[in-house]
Amino acid sequence: MKYIPVNNTDLSVSEIALGCMRIASKSESQVSDLIHTALDEGINLFDHADIYGGGRSEVLFGEVLKKEPSLRENMILQSKTCIKPGISYDASKDYILSSTDGILNRLHTDHLDILLLHRPDALMDMEEVAEAFSQLKKAGKVRYFGVSNMNPYQIALLEKHTGEKMIINQLQFSLAHAGMVDAGIHVNMDDAYAINRDGDILNYCRLNDILIQCWSILNVDFVKGLFLDHPEYPDLNAALQKYADLYGVSKSAIATAWILRHPAKMQAIAGTTDPAHLKQLCQASTITLKHDEWYELYLSENKPLP
Repeated sequence: MKYIPVNNTDLSVSEIALGCMRIASKSESQVSDLIHTALDEGINLFDHADIYGGGRSEVLFGEVLKKEPSLRENMILQSKTCIKPGISYDASKDYILSSTDGILNRLHTDHLDILLLHRPDALMDMEEVAEAFSQLKKAGKVRYFGVSNMNPYQIALLEKHTGEKMIINQLQFSLAHAGMVDAGIHVNMDDAYAINRDGDILNYCRLNDILIQCWSILNVDFVKGLFLDHPEYPDLNAALQKYADLYGVSKSAIATAWILRHPAKMQAIAGTTDPAHLKQLCQASTITLKHDEWYELYLSENKPLP
């Protein structure tokens, strides 16, 4: 496993992280097996959110840590807050503080290494966020802060008012959801790929030393699900199979290696709950796709070069 130094911190994170959203449906023993597999593969960052499984994902993970507390020292624990499912986004001081306490209790840990604001709250009061962050840091409950799904000006506002460096931005990115790259390639064009939907967040993060964590790395969206073996993506799957055969790995490893090949040095979050599949995904860390191989995969679903 390769590791990425996180700027403005003392952290070095595995280039593949384990996303724990779906573990709520598993048994405690299954979650334990998944955690041990991840650690054995060199994964050290574990990504949570207070809403995953209605909190059960963190409960199950925490039960494993409660029984094996020594595992914690080999982990970078990250969680997210500010989503009230189906109700609102809430980045108020009280909600951030109470949510973080709940996260710590469920995970059976005294601190988070990283806390992210999960989505941008339109009513976010920067002074309240600043107070919450300050209290959490002074109490030793959170070491570093970041965001998820935010644009450049939202990040800049947070940093100005909180005095904290946002070290992470978690963004959806995959071969089937590559808008961050599309817009950069189609600069000054009038086609749909040229539409800049995120304020050029990719280059903003690179310029400001913010680590991009990629979520849904094998997905199209929440409706279509995985693009692997999806009937609407035959050419992409053919290209993935070509390089899977060439490198002697799985198609999921090639899709992950495509993300890791980008010079932004992004981190890929693997959301699988299957230890065998996780091992396959981790093979991506042993592969460096060649320049034209990366482009062949990118263009495989008939994307044009302008």
